Amino acid sequence: MASTQDAQVAQGAAKVLVASNRGPVSYEVREDGSLHSRRGGGGVVSGLSAIGPDAGALWVCSALSDGDREAVRRGVGEEGVRMLPIPADVHADAYNGIANSVLWFVHHMLYQTPLEPVFDAEFRRQWGAYETYNRAFAEALAGQAAPGAAVLVQDYHLCLVPGMLRELRPDLRIGHFSHTPWAPSPYFRMLPDDIRAQLVWGMLGADRLGFLTWRWAFEFMACANEIDAERISVYSPVPSKPKHIRHTPTGGPPLSTTWIGVHGLGADAEFLRTRSHQADVEERMAALRGEIGVGPDGSARRTIVRVDRTELSKNIVRGLLAYRQLLDDHPEWRERVVHVAFAYPSRQDLAVYREYTAQVQRLAQEINSQYGTPGWTPVVLHVKDDFARSLAAYRLADVALVNPIRDGMNLVAKEVPVVSDEGCALVLSREAGAFEELGEDAIAVNPYDVVDTARALHEALSMGPEERAERSKRLAAAATALPPAQWFLDQLHALDEENEENEENEQG
Repeated sequence: MASTQDAQVAQGAAKVLVASNRGPVSYEVREDGSLHSRRGGGGVVSGLSAIGPDAGALWVCSALSDGDREAVRRGVGEEGVRMLPIPADVHADAYNGIANSVLWFVHHMLYQTPLEPVFDAEFRRQWGAYETYNRAFAEALAGQAAPGAAVLVQDYHLCLVPGMLRELRPDLRIGHFSHTPWAPSPYFRMLPDDIRAQLVWGMLGADRLGFLTWRWAFEFMACANEIDAERISVYSPVPSKPKHIRHTPTGGPPLSTTWIGVHGLGADAEFLRTRSHQADVEERMAALRGEIGVGPDGSARRTIVRVDRTELSKNIVRGLLAYRQLLDDHPEWRERVVHVAFAYPSRQDLAVYREYTAQVQRLAQEINSQYGTPGWTPVVLHVKDDFARSLAAYRLADVALVNPIRDGMNLVAKEVPVVSDEGCALVLSREAGAFEELGEDAIAVNPYDVVDTARALHEALSMGPEERAERSKRLAAAATALPPAQWFLDQLHALDEENEENEENEQG
């Protein structure tokens, strides 16, 4: 923590920049007034580590908490990180009001459309905050970037940044990566026309747009194609050829090109396998085994494991309903199986998420009350986030249940087969991005069909140990094909290559 925010501003020569809502470090103010920092992980963190300390990298993020804002006020920061002191009310409107309550709902198709959304004056006020929030990032990046620097903008919180940054710094190489699905064009049309256009044009300010799967990439291309046929031309040639969009805000030359690419973020096998065998994980495994217990004949009970945030798209309620259906349809599994469900609270500042978390807890209690016996708790539910306990559950998993309504990727589907001790069967929603890579060895389900999901759980539980181990081995190989560091580096290299392609096209 030797550097300060002011020192970072004074440098203004970053060669590689990352922009995201949440940064790699967070702060809390302790009772004695001291600041305590905590570092996070993830693909971007791994990627920046991989390019080395001499790459001139800078991560621009938002000060999210009171501790973060106090760190900015005191001029405290970590080398290579710049936190933006965006006013708390602006951030709340942009993050909760627009990003999480509108864009997330659109891309995950979560609205109950007879009643919502309602795009009223309050929405327009919050949209103004989203614009302000994105503009703060664009201006910070423009002021920090070296000539011709590479800028990698992350996710739906910052859809307007590429276009704003292009106006401020046309010399930069700009990429944007979407970690979520992209809405189908009929659903995207739910947004007001000017907002749709603003989002698409904001994204097209990038030289390159990255997505987790081709399904999501094609959805974006379809949405872009509908905005303005005279100024936006989508090119999707034969599969072996690069995909791109040609566009001109003015309706005349010069035409700009935005390339479209896919990078399916994989699991970090080395980290997961090492971390999952540390002492605290072993302790959690012993505790979980105690909660799971043994069957009436003294044999180990089978486990159906899920680990999720209580996020609406994760579909935890239908997963519990499917488990209840399994116990009804196949009573032979009673007292022989336990559903280990970790549902960690998410976005509890939004009422709809608080109610969803409560509904998950109520349903788990109902199942335990209806089917439980003195020696058997059908659902072992934990709602307090504990990474070591999650890894312990991964190792114990006979079946992994991943049934999202819609998901950009879902790393849990990739992580469990990597860590599972005996190999696990994967019950996987066809609406998860991970299905594109893992579908062949998973048991596919329609996430809305509780009866079919119960059938899939029975099939998974009935799978022989040899087949389960073989499938798990293939799943783990597919899941780790693009580890986090390489995922980041591939985007950086592709941005370099496609920038050269754009320069050749302009010269030609």
